[in-house]
Amino acid sequence: MRVGLFVTCLADLVVPEVAVATVLLLEKLGVDVVFPENQSCCGQMHINTGYPAMALPMVRSFVDSFEDCDLVVSPSGSCVGAIRHQHQIVAQREGDDVLADRVAALAPRVRELTELLVDDLEVVDVGARFPHKVAYHPSCHSLRVARVGDRPMRLLAEVDGLTLVQHDDARGCCGFGGSFAVKNADVSTAMLQDKMRALEDSGAEYVTSVDASCLTHVGGGLTKSGSAIKHVHLAEILAGTVA
Repeated sequence: MRVGLFVTCLADLVVPEVAVATVLLLEKLGVDVVFPENQSCCGQMHINTGYPAMALPMVRSFVDSFEDCDLVVSPSGSCVGAIRHQHQIVAQREGDDVLADRVAALAPRVRELTELLVDDLEVVDVGARFPHKVAYHPSCHSLRVARVGDRPMRLLAEVDGLTLVQHDDARGCCGFGGSFAVKNADVSTAMLQDKMRALEDSGAEYVTSVDASCLTHVGGGLTKSGSAIKHVHLAEILAGTVA
């Protein structure tokens, strides 16, 4: 099975260790991972801020890059949600019916990392060890758009030594929301405060998620506030690459 890695802009430019962990984990499980070098942004930022025409070349680039792969995987529920639920709409809206058909054929083969592990590889115990108390943050897009469900929790439950702790604001938004955090900074900060308060009360040593964007936001807030809680992407826990 030839699986293409969609690395995402954030992993490429801000947290490359997440992409490295994803590849190491999948190769450990016997997956043939390929990295199309012509890939670019999924265009979510442009679509969500009202510029679908600007996203059209990115939609086309995604299809061109990954059309020949058996499956496509990404360590980002947010980007996977955008690809599966926005790309075809963008192509249709901009009058490119041929591209819309190509998207329709490719989108069902796009997986968030935990979907690939649990559904396609049929594995929940990847042989990882992480002896810490961990809180899981189900990001809004992974929860409500990509709909990854309980797959991340099932994988974490099988990590040796890991104690999964609950927090009161688990299903609440962290306040990031891409450009929302910039355009509505005060509201975003208030939401982040609620999230951090719940994490502190949980007794967690680490917070994890399948979205590096939310983790960057939450982790930045925790670090700035002087919290001892660290943030780490789920892929890093499963791959055993956390320092």
